[in-house]
Amino acid sequence: MTDADLALARNAPNLSDQAYGQLSGMILQRELTAGTFVVEERLAEHLNISRTPMREAILRLAAEGLLVKKGSRSYAVRTVTAAQFFQSHKVREWLEPEAVELAIGNIPLARLEEMRQRITVLAGAELQERAHWEVDDQLHLMFADASGNTVLAGIIRQTRVTTRLFEVSNPLRRVRKDGEEHLAVIDAAIEGDVKGARRAMQRHIRNLVADTMTILSGL
Repeated sequence: MTDADLALARNAPNLSDQAYGQLSGMILQRELTAGTFVVEERLAEHLNISRTPMREAILRLAAEGLLVKKGSRSYAVRTVTAAQFFQSHKVREWLEPEAVELAIGNIPLARLEEMRQRITVLAGAELQERAHWEVDDQLHLMFADASGNTVLAGIIRQTRVTTRLFEVSNPLRRVRKDGEEHLAVIDAAIEGDVKGARRAMQRHIRNLVADTMTILSGL
């Protein structure tokens, strides 16, 4: 193996992560909408990344449920129906409050305070930008991972992919509400109020479902 080959091998994981971040960002920013075919060669050229890390990124996103296979070698951005969205939220309503309750006491106070600060900064925004999605993921998955139950955390991850894809295609524009409800969960966690944090998470998920139903019904 030549020095150039060794250098390429060392850089491959970084390029793969870069391709993953850019491609997932294009999905979250609706540059690639639901049902859009993902063409490896075209995307690699567009993002100025070689095809191998782009292929790895596509496979990673497919494994996470953001992309679905179409044919033998093609992939497309997954389409999520309203029924799948509401069913997934019902599962989240059952599981995420339980994860919060199990996680209280397992998350360092400094991390909770840092998350609170990040949510506060973003709460005044009007649009759901990438930073909002990232903080939203970090908060919910922080509790899931700290629950100590890896199966529970895995199921929460899977259901969140489904609900997030639907919200990306159907922006709810509830950034301010999300922020207020997230802060209620964080504040209860900081205070060590297990039941309060559980109720705050359940209320957050129920409110999101109610607002979505209102928007979809045109009221």
